[in-house]
Amino acid sequence: MIETPIKQAKNRLSELVREVEETGQTVVITRNGKAVADLVPHRAKTKLDFDAVRRFNEKHGIKGLVTYIAPDFDDPLPEDFLLRPLPDPVKPPKTPRKR
Repeated sequence: MIETPIKQAKNRLSELVREVEETGQTVVITRNGKAVADLVPHRAKTKLDFDAVRRFNEKHGIKGLVTYIAPDFDDPLPEDFLLRPLPDPVKPPKTPRKR
């Protein structure tokens, strides 16, 4: 990992990109000593491996993503269900504020 101030990174961008390409290292760009950005090697998008998906499904006994849709799936909900009050939301624990 290489750390460099943002002013130096601006002046040496081509050199830093070459370093990342050749070594695979990450360049951390800092401002006032604090990391603000990372220059990392590019990872090409991988294509979906359909054979791997098929093998996974066979291994776990999955025959399809959606095996059944009820005939009334998109029917309107009953009025008594819609008028029922919502449950109280779960409140996250309070954390002290940073000052």
